[in-house]
Amino acid sequence: MWDRLWVDVNLATNASGTGLPGGDDFGVIPDGAIAARDGQIVWVGPRADLPGEPERLATEVISCRGQWMTAGLVDPHTHLVYGGDRSGEFAERLQGVSYQEIARRGGGILSTVRATRDASEEELLRLTLRRARSLVENGVTTVEIKSGYGLRLEDELKQLRVARAVGRHLPVRVHTTFLGAHALPPEFAGRQDDYVTFLCGNAACRGGSRPG
Repeated sequence: MWDRLWVDVNLATNASGTGLPGGDDFGVIPDGAIAARDGQIVWVGPRADLPGEPERLATEVISCRGQWMTAGLVDPHTHLVYGGDRSGEFAERLQGVSYQEIARRGGGILSTVRATRDASEEELLRLTLRRARSLVENGVTTVEIKSGYGLRLEDELKQLRVARAVGRHLPVRVHTTFLGAHALPPEFAGRQDDYVTFLCGNAACRGGSRPG
């Protein structure tokens, strides 16, 4: 009847009508079963409601040994494409150093901008795949990826190309967002209006995309 059947699994289906103690409603089916045929889910429910013995229902039966299975996760806000490493700054923040002080010393967003501009597209892809692979391994099936660390047309486009390449290398859907107004680039220091005009003009020339 089915290609594959998972049993001895706790399911979080996200359907309404059931819940956990405390009121959280994730469509929980304890001791559930889930079946697939031709790559599609065709049956979900309590294992006790299966229409027969598992071995007679599917070509392959997999015991999950009481583990949890959820619907694919969606990460709707990420900045996966960037160069550099600001972990030292986060350590300083934990010690009470303000972001403003770190920025005055050349850190903050603009330090990532410099590193992103300096990185090749190949290097950015290598770094981004490592980050995205961790998400996929933890159940993420759809991810949104923003630009915003290039702040120059060629570098913003470089980030977006890398972001879209992630979906060709890993089993994950990728949605991209142009975030050119993430920060004010150093070459436009003190000229916020000029930068917004620059962004809108370039976006219009490339098909009407709007800065995020």
